[in-house]
Amino acid sequence: MEFRKKVELPVGEVEIRHSDKLLLWGSCFVENMAGRLMAGKFDCRLNPYGVLYNPLSIAVAMDRLLTGYVYTQADLLAYRGLWCSLMHHGSFSDADPGRCLARIRAASEDAAAFLKEADWLLVTFGTARVYEWKETGQVVGNCHKLPERQFVRRLAGVDEIVCTYAALLDRLHALNPRLQVLFTVSPIRHARDGMHGNQLSKAVLLLAVDRLCSQRTDCHYFPAYEILLDELRDYRFYADDMLHPSAQAVEYIWECFGQTYFTAATQSLLREVAEVRRGVEHRPFRPDSEEYRRFLSQILLKIAQLQEKFPYLDFQKETEICQTQLKK
Repeated sequence: MEFRKKVELPVGEVEIRHSDKLLLWGSCFVENMAGRLMAGKFDCRLNPYGVLYNPLSIAVAMDRLLTGYVYTQADLLAYRGLWCSLMHHGSFSDADPGRCLARIRAASEDAAAFLKEADWLLVTFGTARVYEWKETGQVVGNCHKLPERQFVRRLAGVDEIVCTYAALLDRLHALNPRLQVLFTVSPIRHARDGMHGNQLSKAVLLLAVDRLCSQRTDCHYFPAYEILLDELRDYRFYADDMLHPSAQAVEYIWECFGQTYFTAATQSLLREVAEVRRGVEHRPFRPDSEEYRRFLSQILLKIAQLQEKFPYLDFQKETEICQTQLKK
């Protein structure tokens, strides 16, 4: 007997390869996926503005990459001893405005250059709730715990999101014709407006993404939201807050992602990369032994063999760790 319905995956629709360059944007769920992609030696850039949750904030950030917008101190505000940008995550904030701007500019310059060569844009929408700064009416990416009265909070509309992204994607395609876009809707619940409010927000996102994917051949959808909500369907697959997916659920969604977009050859390469990573992370009982030195030398040989076959793989960190251990 079958006790669950599996979500239908778009297997074979498109392929993601290790030789591809991936730029990832969006909610904290995309960071879970990015961590696994980077551990698997995919060439990724993640959230150059930090975590962004709603489609309009992400669109503003992408637009500024495309236009080469240069942030100045006029774009910052001081609050509780820190200088911050309303478009950026708190990790960019600093007591010194110069350091804050340096972080912002470095991340933007790197992402703008990467975007021109990227093969994939992975975008995860978390909520359709949008915050606008009352002083300017501008959509923001982060409120930095400023008083809520300084913002207008509203639910973005399906047509608004579709129109914004139709124009944005045309510009992205003009810059980089080979760019493919993979949308997901985060399965993380946003409970502030209650479960019904969360469902309304997710419905807006799902409808908007579906329309974009039906209108454009460069847009695709991965059903992360449906996998957790419809296939797993149990609170044992949630973290203690009952809102975020558990580590087990994230791992299962990652497995589904691999089944959908990775060929057997890519899956095999991922296993070889994982073998190298486990070897580097191994902590020996006697690090000064000749046996451990031989073990490290075998890892370096494995890395060399992989890089000869796949020169785009970056094992610099692992190589340096092994070489440092061998010099002790």
